[in-house]
Amino acid sequence: MVAVDPGKVSHRVWLADRERGLIGEPVSVANSRVGMQQLAGLVGRRDPVFALEATGSLHRAFAGELERRWPGALRLFAPSETQAARAQIGARRFKTDDRDCAALVWLARQGAGRRAVASPVAALLAAVAHRRQLVLAQTPLRQRLHDQLNALAPGLSAPEGHGRALLLQTSTGRAVLACAIDFEGRAPSPRSLQTRAGGRLSDATAGFWSARWKDCLAPPADAALRASRLARDVARFWALREDIAFLDAQLEQLLAESEGQVLTSLPGVKVVRAAAFAAHSLPIERFPTPEHLYSATGLAPASYASATVRKRTAISRTGLPEHRDALMAIAWGLGRFAPAFQNRRRELAERGLTGIRARVALARHACRLCWRLLQSQQPYDDQRYDRARRDRGR
Repeated sequence: MVAVDPGKVSHRVWLADRERGLIGEPVSVANSRVGMQQLAGLVGRRDPVFALEATGSLHRAFAGELERRWPGALRLFAPSETQAARAQIGARRFKTDDRDCAALVWLARQGAGRRAVASPVAALLAAVAHRRQLVLAQTPLRQRLHDQLNALAPGLSAPEGHGRALLLQTSTGRAVLACAIDFEGRAPSPRSLQTRAGGRLSDATAGFWSARWKDCLAPPADAALRASRLARDVARFWALREDIAFLDAQLEQLLAESEGQVLTSLPGVKVVRAAAFAAHSLPIERFPTPEHLYSATGLAPASYASATVRKRTAISRTGLPEHRDALMAIAWGLGRFAPAFQNRRRELAERGLTGIRARVALARHACRLCWRLLQSQQPYDDQRYDRARRDRGR
């Protein structure tokens, strides 16, 4: 048995067998072809079983090479399994690479672990994860642009509820940012705004922002320096939006090649939402029932049972937050655009469920629906769905 605790640069390796236990001293092998050749020399002509901790992207390349050289010999373990095994051998609070390897050997001796199976949606999952990181980076950047704009023209960029909001991703936002940079915070004319809009900007809209700008307080003394910094952040903002659009095109292509394409037949669910949910749900055969899929998202209520005490608390939050967010986004789209789910939302409102509680309730029905679509590969029919749910009394 070969236990491998992966790292970024090198992997910790233990060799053991059932009779003698640890063979030789633990070694560290490089995360490279040289390290793989060193590991092959240690294993020799034996028939090994590799126990590898699956730690995100750290293990994938090494696991792929192990499976290529020794087909069927690799067993993968989640970090939570390794932690639980450390507790069994009395080392839960004392984590080291060697203790992790000892836990992996202990698990492998019991025949635990799952085989390494190439995921059919690995490329889709990687694109979804990359896009999510870009979107998360866009939010603080947008907030920083508003802050810098308010420093150059105090009160111009008002938040929602305090006047007309400025949406930076629109042609109006592009024009306002460009004028703030070119005029260093001084109020532009309506014509200057229309020239820099990069799109259609009506006379009324340009006149509104020009008049509102003239009512702002004077820009600060270091306006020129602030404008130069704003220019660099604006360029970064538009480059980020171009990257997101590029990822959207990739997602559309990858989704069309997967079984998740059927989810785009749902009202209010397009490529991004369908790809985000499909990437974490496929292959759907992993979930024998819709309840298993719903539980994997972490939206199922947690339960507590002890003697005669029975409690159901808030959502369990198990699984990946990305999976949970994707299902909630699908439920939001269905609640707005699917007539059957609009009826469900009204029924929930009559029962006093609104806001996030209503969306969680809708998500449970949306999960059943998505599971069925992924299983049958039949597009969504709103009338058929509404008729079927009423026949079932749901």
